[in-house]
Amino acid sequence: MNILAHGYLSNRNDGLLIGNFIGDFIKGNPAHPRHGLTADEVAGVHLHRAIDSFTDAHPDVAAVRELLYPRCHKYAGVAVDVFFDHFLAVNFRSLTGETLADFTPFFYASLQRLADRFPAPAVRMLDYMVRHDWIRSYQTIDGIDQSLTGISRRTVFSSGLDTASIDLERYYNEIGDYFGRFWPELVDHVQQTRNRLQNDLIE
Repeated sequence: MNILAHGYLSNRNDGLLIGNFIGDFIKGNPAHPRHGLTADEVAGVHLHRAIDSFTDAHPDVAAVRELLYPRCHKYAGVAVDVFFDHFLAVNFRSLTGETLADFTPFFYASLQRLADRFPAPAVRMLDYMVRHDWIRSYQTIDGIDQSLTGISRRTVFSSGLDTASIDLERYYNEIGDYFGRFWPELVDHVQQTRNRLQNDLIE
C-alpha cells in the first residue's frame, strides 16, 4: 500500500507514524543503533514491513498486478499501491468513519511536527507531498496519473506507469472490487500486528 494507507493504519500513534513513513528508507534491522530510532519508531518500521508483506502476498493484489502486467511489467505492484490508495481516498469516510478532509491536515501537520526524526530523503519527500497535496489528489484519476507519471521519471527502466491510469479507467470497477475485499483483511492483519508489537514493547 502507499502513503495514505500507511498513514491511516498508524492509528494516530507518533512512533508508529514515524516508522511507517520512513520504512522504505530504513535498511536492515531498524533497531540497529545506526538508525537512532526509539522503540516505538522501530515498531513502526516493523508495521510498515508487515503491511507491505501482507499486501504483496494477497491474492486480490496479485490479481490486479496481473491485470496491469502487460503495461507495467515489474512495476505493476507500484501501480497497484497507488490505485489502492485512490480507492481508499474516494471511500475514506465509509471505510474509516472520518472524512479525508479531516484526516489530511492532521496527517500533514503530524508528519511536519515529527520531521526532525526523519532521514533527509524522507524530509524531502514530505515537503514535496505537502506542497503538491498528494493525499487529496489521490481522489481523482488525474491526480493518480500525475503521481504515477512522477514515479515513472525516477525508474531506471521503462515502467509504463506514465500511462497506467488508462488501465485504472478500463478496469475501474474490477479493481475497486478487489480493493473492497482486500481492505478489511488488511485492517484486521494490522490490528493483530499492532497488538503483537505493543505486547513486545511492554515485555
